[in-house]
Amino acid sequence: MPWALRYFCQNCGGIIGSSESDGYQVFKSQVWQRINVMMSERNWHASTSIILVEPPYDFEKTVKFATYSSERYVADVYREGIYSRLLHVGEDLVLMQARSTGKVDDPALEFSAASPNMSEETDDAAGEIMVKMLGVDRPLGDFYEMASDDQMLAPLIAEFRGMRIPQAASVFESLVMSVLGQQISSQVARVLRTGLIDAYGTTIESAGVSYSAFPRPEDIARRGVDDLRSIKFSARKAEYLVDISAQVASGDLDLEGLRDAPDDEIVERLVKLRGIGPWTAHWMLIRAVGRPDGFPHGDLALQRYMGQLFNGGDHMDAQAALDASTRWSPFRSYVTTYLFAAARAGML
Repeated sequence: MPWALRYFCQNCGGIIGSSESDGYQVFKSQVWQRINVMMSERNWHASTSIILVEPPYDFEKTVKFATYSSERYVADVYREGIYSRLLHVGEDLVLMQARSTGKVDDPALEFSAASPNMSEETDDAAGEIMVKMLGVDRPLGDFYEMASDDQMLAPLIAEFRGMRIPQAASVFESLVMSVLGQQISSQVARVLRTGLIDAYGTTIESAGVSYSAFPRPEDIARRGVDDLRSIKFSARKAEYLVDISAQVASGDLDLEGLRDAPDDEIVERLVKLRGIGPWTAHWMLIRAVGRPDGFPHGDLALQRYMGQLFNGGDHMDAQAALDASTRWSPFRSYVTTYLFAAARAGML
């Protein structure tokens, strides 16, 4: 990570490096209090990193978009300015925490990691996952330059300046989350996603806060369709998730390998999976593999937003929305994200 200044990495012990900022010191005290509780109870080890991010970067807007402005959304926890995720990293369990220690135009993040088997490899892998989840490695400069003369985008850029596109922790997680959101309201999708975490996720508690890791493919596959049905999943969704999970767990399906494929190939390979259509596949370009030009034109909400921008408020069909979006290529993932952020904020 060339933009990271790693100043501390050891097992239990004192902190190396300090800051005169009260906010910075308070954060380290809060994080280390939580980590030390886990260390004493579980013999966990910890590390901390400082990440320097290319400006602009708005940590709070990015995290609030990921969590739907909630303190907890599925496996995401955002409390008192600290974003936390419990992650499976290989065979290890890692609690990652992040907070902003800078400003939008001079951004810096502090990452803290705790694990029962902390190694340099585990630490680096967990850090790379968190970097992707928080959009740290996706600068906004080129998108903002394209949007600078676009009157439709100008108010969105002004309102959400510095907001990056949050990513899922893994392609598998993103695919499961997408399947659970198919053809239902966002409220019902949240209930199903939370139910999955509660039933199959690994959970730890520290300082009165619970953290849950997203289930691994094998966790879902071995429970089977009937078990998923018992937590209110439809028969179809249960079958799709068990089928996909079993393929990933067995090694027959390499979802992480999609990160190296061209956009068209990603969509083509995904729609061959049972239960995956173009809507899901195009969202995966945005939320799973970090492509800049995804545009899920089959999304009814997106068609509605496009109608407000281009069609006098009347609904646009999928092809018309796709045709209108070409003016923003190759940055349509950013436009899509900002449109949904604007809708949540009541701007659309």
